[in-house]
Amino acid sequence: MFDKFKGAAPLDITPRRALAVALIQCMASDGEIDPEEVAHLVSVLGRNATRDELDRCLKHARSTPPATFLQEVTPKLNQQQRLCILLNMIDSAMADGEAEPGERDLIIQYQRAFGFDDATMEPYFNALVAKNERAVLDV
Repeated sequence: MFDKFKGAAPLDITPRRALAVALIQCMASDGEIDPEEVAHLVSVLGRNATRDELDRCLKHARSTPPATFLQEVTPKLNQQQRLCILLNMIDSAMADGEAEPGERDLIIQYQRAFGFDDATMEPYFNALVAKNERAVLDV
């Protein structure tokens, strides 16, 4: 009987929804969601994202532990999609200036589940660090 109060059907995980859930988990992993992170989430979801879509992804992110989500989503994604999600997580974590320990731990968990080693990720990481190092513009 109480199942009627649970709301919408289970979220069908598409690559774009996987990105949204991963970013929400990353944003929440440090205990606070910064305005820069929300702006990044909205920008990567694209113009066609609706409030309902975002709410459903948020509900899924809150109710599904990262390890469970990774078991569910990893087989549904190809290597390019996995890399895209991981890089967006790193970029989001760095959006407020520095990745917090909870964000770093979650990103490492995703990196391992997605099958990327540090050597593969290093050039991408260095590019994101350079992109987000806006202090160089103040000289």
